[in-house]
Amino acid sequence: MTTLKIAYSPCPNDTFVFDAWAHGRIPGAPRLDVTFADIDITNGMAERGEFDVLKVSYAVLPYVLDEYALLPCGGALGRGCGPLVLTREPGVSLAGRTVAVPSEKSTAYLLFRLWAADVVPEGVGRVVVLPFHEIMPAVRDGKVDAGLVIHEARFTYQNYDLHCLADMGEHWESTTGLPIPLGAIIAKRSLGAETLKRVAESARTSVRMAWDDPAASRPYVLEHAQEMDPAVANQHIGLYVNEFTAGLGEAGYAAVRGLLTRAAAEGLVPPLGRDALSFV
Repeated sequence: MTTLKIAYSPCPNDTFVFDAWAHGRIPGAPRLDVTFADIDITNGMAERGEFDVLKVSYAVLPYVLDEYALLPCGGALGRGCGPLVLTREPGVSLAGRTVAVPSEKSTAYLLFRLWAADVVPEGVGRVVVLPFHEIMPAVRDGKVDAGLVIHEARFTYQNYDLHCLADMGEHWESTTGLPIPLGAIIAKRSLGAETLKRVAESARTSVRMAWDDPAASRPYVLEHAQEMDPAVANQHIGLYVNEFTAGLGEAGYAAVRGLLTRAAAEGLVPPLGRDALSFV
């Protein structure tokens, strides 16, 4: 049976989604050789074509879709789950200020740039890239003026005495009416149509099995949750694993194309080809 090299993050939503597949509980599914890496690392892996299947930022798709196909399931979109801009004091202006971001090729960064184009017409100052776990301490300690955060930081930023200046997802939803595209699952086109279909069906089945028996995935989730409080891990899963994970659907595809089309218009990413998002 085929073994596929796959890379995804140790975040609870990914380990929850892939638990059944990674542990061989899906009959007929390809075996997985799993590597854990944060999404800024997997984005680079995709650009170098290093793995068969990857979890990446939607922002990296325009750079990799010649070699990879977007799977219609397994990723992260949603509502009320966007990145946040955090500051030490409420209501400050970011004009000319230094902002820490987790990656310049992330969906969070695209959403931030689109927000800033509307809300900070003078332009922010310097953008610095920091590892995700260093951003909130850097804001708290005054090393940067603001930080762009994702994932469980929505639930923990108050622990750092920080304030939410703006919610990138709220801005996106209010201006487009679309869900927020965050993370995508991609697979190499060279696997061929038959294997790609099996990959997509395996991902979809893995999601449904996790929903049917959440307790089965709990050891895998907590093993890789980086000492995250179990209650926060559950909130994380509840926010990022939803109907769009089982299938992008019309609204999901509209959100992805909408984000990348707007970003291309701002010169942030290359334009998408007409059929770039097609699966097989």
